Parts: sequence; structure tokens; C-alpha cells
Amino acid sequence: MAIADIAAYAHLTDQDIEALADELETIRRDIEGSLGERDAAYIRHTILFQRTLDVAARLVLAFSRSRKGWLLGTAALAFAKSVENMEIGHNVSHGQWDWMNDPEIHSTTWEWDMVAVSSQWKYSHNYRHHVLTNIVGVDDDLGFGVMRLTRDESWEPVHLLQPLRNLLLAVIFEWGIALHGVHADRDRYLPDTVRVAEGNTILKRKIARQMVKDYVLFPALSGRRWRRTLGANLTANLLRNLWAYVVIFCGHFPDGAEKFTADVLDKETRAEWYLRQILGAANFKAGPLLAFASGNLCYQIEHHLFPELPSNRYAQIAVRVREVCDKYDLPYTTGSLVRQYLLTLRTIHKLALPDEFLTATADDAPETASERKFAGRGGAVGGLRTALQKGARRRRRGVAA
Repeated sequence: MAIADIAAYAHLTDQDIEALADELETIRRDIEGSLGERDAAYIRHTILFQRTLDVAARLVLAFSRSRKGWLLGTAALAFAKSVENMEIGHNVSHGQWDWMNDPEIHSTTWEWDMVAVSSQWKYSHNYRHHVLTNIVGVDDDLGFGVMRLTRDESWEPVHLLQPLRNLLLAVIFEWGIALHGVHADRDRYLPDTVRVAEGNTILKRKIARQMVKDYVLFPALSGRRWRRTLGANLTANLLRNLWAYVVIFCGHFPDGAEKFTADVLDKETRAEWYLRQILGAANFKAGPLLAFASGNLCYQIEHHLFPELPSNRYAQIAVRVREVCDKYDLPYTTGSLVRQYLLTLRTIHKLALPDEFLTATADDAPETASERKFAGRGGAVGGLRTALQKGARRRRRGVAA
């Protein structure tokens, strides 16, 4: 099933893992030591760009009368919302810019432009997901509580609805994140019913503010053209939701993003945590524009290794992380955005079915693997990447035969 012995799966000794972590810590120190005004200017310019684009989009919607004007304004508004959501809100809330000591761009003060509450999301995401990444039954982001994404979760008839659940989650992604955050917050504070009630109240107030802003205030300011503005806001939020969903799923659920049992948490060292992040995340290939539009979460491996480092440095960090993976013969899971999403969809649809309809074993499937997949394969086969490549060649020969 999921990986229980991370060192055995990675084909690394304890000394190798410690040495790998030392190299990653060197990367961290180098980046932290080089942060300065250029980085601060980047986030300030990004916020200015996003707010300017938001205003420009609303002016186009307000003063244009053509369908092309509506499409242009709506597309610009959707892009502005996406930038605010991922490159600004997500990354600021990770504390990536706390070193600036700017109270307006700080993880303790930033509230993003969607129904989820930043403080609730920070607990469910920054702690339960980033610290406990892909631990089956512990990391709530592994399926978001509505989908089966590993064979370690027993199949139930409700999973037949998984393709529809996936579509619904994509459409209402901000609402899924909001509920995900408040449920994690509830588990955090139980049995303190007062704190739980406070969390529910905070979420309700945030939802009310967002609903009034997007679906009452801005349409009302448009006067007789309120339907046009309402439609634009609905469409922009939908497009933002769909894009955020695609980016997040492509970074966590394609083939090669491994899952782990809770056993790995027993006496896990910082070095082993680093290794788990490399094995548990996936990137997708992106140029500068696509990287910016995704909040630089095309570099999900780097983000999981260094969630507190500024996102504008991830492209630079990725070069060095890939060199470390090459040195220790570890896979560096990446592919085109389309490929990663199609692999994710395959897993979602495949695991909607009972296990008896699936062909690969529970220890050696694209979406679920463990160290037991290497049992009985003789002596040393090199590192993990080499072992996986040899296994893939064997499977291809078996299919060809």
C-alpha cells in the first residue's frame, strides 16, 4: 500500500538522507541570505499590478457595451482574481514575505479575496498539509475528504460518484477550501465548543462580505447594467476556481506523487521530512507567464521543500533541487500541465471503481506504491529513479510479450 519505510523506498541510507538534507539546507540558507529589495519590489509590483488590473477590468465592464468588451473585462477580472488568489494570497499567507516586516504584506494580516478565511486555511494547509504531506488518514488535502486518491482508502459505493464530485469540486473550489479550513479548525479546537462556534461565525461573516461585494455592491453600482456585472463576477469567480483547482491537483495527484502511512511519522527527522516532500509532490513545466499565473506553484516540489521562501525564487531554486535529485538518483516528477492533469484524471476515475476491477497491485500502481514493489528483484539496482526506470522497462516488455 502506501510507503511505510521511506529510506527503503528511496534506496538511500540514513547517511545519504542526512547528506541530501544538508544540501537542501544550504540552498535554503543561500536564498535567505540573498533576499533583499529586489524581492520586496517584486511582491509590491505584483500587488500593484493585480489591483490595477482589477480596477481596469471593472472599468471595461462598466463602460463598454459590446460583447467583446464584456469578454475582455471578465477575462481580465478572472486573471486578477487568480493572481490575488495564488501568487499573492497563498504565498503571503505562507509567510514568504514576513521578512520584509511590512504589516500590509504579512501572513498575520493578509485576508484574501475569496470566501475562505485565511487564518483557518493557514492551519489546515500550512500545518496539516505541508507538515504532514500525503500521510494517509492525516493529510486532509489527500482527496479533500470527498475523493479516493489512493488504494489505502477502502472502496465504498459512494466512490462511484467520484467523477461527478471532482467536477463539482472544481466549480466550487473556493467553497471547498473554505469548508476544508473550518472543518480543520473545528478538529483543532474540539471539545472547546466556544472556539468552534467562533470559527463558524468568522467563516459566515467572511462569506457574507464576499457575497455582498461580488453579487450585491458591484452590480448595484452598475445601475441598469447590473446583470452584466453580476454575470461577469460569477464567471470570473468560476474561472478562478477552475484554474486554482487544476494547479493544485496537478501538483499533488499525478503519477509519482507518492503517499505514506502514518508509520513514517514515528521519529521522523528533518532530513526524512525533506525526502518525503520530494517524493510527495509533482511539478508541471511552465514558462514565466504560466508560472506567474499559477502562483509559481508549477514548482510544487520546491514549494513543499521551502514553503516560506518567496515564490519568485522558485525557478532559481528548482535548478539546484533538480541537481540534488540527480546526485542521489531520485525522481524529479514533472511533465506538461496537460499530461499531469490527464494523469490526475485517470487516477480519479480509476479509483472510483472497486479494487477487483483494477489490474496493478496495491504496492505497485501508478497512484499507489510502497517499498514492497521492489521485493524479490535481486541485488542493488541503483537509486530510486534507476529502479523505477527498470521497473517501467520490465512492464513494457511484459506488455509487448
